[in-house]
Amino acid sequence: MYYSHPHHTLHFLLASSALTHSPLYLQGQTQPAASRRGAAGGSLRAPAKMGEITNVMEYQAIAKQKLPKMAYDYYASAAEDEWTLQENREAFSRILFRPRILIDVSRIDITTSVLGFKISMPIMVAPTAMQKMAHPEGEYATARAASAAGTIMTLSSWATSSVEEVASTGPGIRFFQLYVYKDRKVVEQLVRRAERAGFKAIALTVDTPRLGRREADIKNRFVLPPHLSLKNFEGLDLGKMDQAADSGLASYVAGQIDRTLSWKDVKWLQTITSLPILVKGVITAEDTRLAVENGAAGIIVSNHGARQLDYVPATISALEEVVKAARGQLPVFLDGGVRRGTDVFKALALGAAGIFVGRPVVFALAAAGEAGVSNVLKMLRDEFELTMALSGCTRLADITRNHVVTESDRLRVMPSRL
Repeated sequence: MYYSHPHHTLHFLLASSALTHSPLYLQGQTQPAASRRGAAGGSLRAPAKMGEITNVMEYQAIAKQKLPKMAYDYYASAAEDEWTLQENREAFSRILFRPRILIDVSRIDITTSVLGFKISMPIMVAPTAMQKMAHPEGEYATARAASAAGTIMTLSSWATSSVEEVASTGPGIRFFQLYVYKDRKVVEQLVRRAERAGFKAIALTVDTPRLGRREADIKNRFVLPPHLSLKNFEGLDLGKMDQAADSGLASYVAGQIDRTLSWKDVKWLQTITSLPILVKGVITAEDTRLAVENGAAGIIVSNHGARQLDYVPATISALEEVVKAARGQLPVFLDGGVRRGTDVFKALALGAAGIFVGRPVVFALAAAGEAGVSNVLKMLRDEFELTMALSGCTRLADITRNHVVTESDRLRVMPSRL
């Protein structure tokens, strides 16, 4: 393990210490959170012209210009103080590289398999709700872009296109994200519809017995625009949400989502479907062990885009704890905060089998439709491949824990000042 080389770690400790005491860093830390962050962390950049976009973060400013405030705030905001929203990004910046040199990187293979399905890269599309608020083609455009990129799209339960409609866009490997409603017949029907429509796995969201306090939605009195509906529930009189005194979505969740959801329901789901079940929302070793015991096919380390409980760790900070507890018994994926190919590499170095990306997809969809989503996936792919080359890796199996240095590594070798 890397810890056997403390002199190397001390070198990185000194480098990172210098960074964190620089005027630029300190300026960013002393500003109020609301003024120094854009959604999902980082400063909101001035809008680039569409032909001048050089990274996925630049789509956000364009989306903010184009979208109604209520829609943009729904996608961009998070729970309460939004500390975890900022931390989801900043935690990546505290992980440093240990690249290897003089390795032939003329050919690089980034293909991988997820639950037995071969995909072009370990970068997949996370479930994001109500995409037709962002663009008229919504989930249709995202599905086509993911399929063209050779990767997996995860469709939200609260999509504005149904499982059947998304399946009609053509071939592709797709997962279905599931919220468990109080009416279990509704859940059973929906899971079976997804299975018939060719979806390959269920991503069970387990961190939402109640909706987090999203203050932007409360201020805006968020409600789904009247021309849209939650298409998967349209025929069940559950597709609309009513205007409320605060957030219409929060009222909808309070009325429909089952707060009694527990590990026994993971077992129950296995009795109604043959699809593998990924548990989405695990961030601790204790819950990882329970996921293994209850037959989960995989874990998605997620804090719901910082939209549920504020002041939980960034997903990249929680990842290694989960990976160690899983002990190779099931694959662990990361969802949250990924904005660069370097982030993808860091997640894989800490044990992730792949990552999911959410907000950048929605912002690119708002800015440029299917072409925007395609470009996000291409930019992340290209950046990741470049990071592999510059780190001396030619295939995913070459990426090891020794390629990165985390804060905890640096603290382990910090000399005592006493």
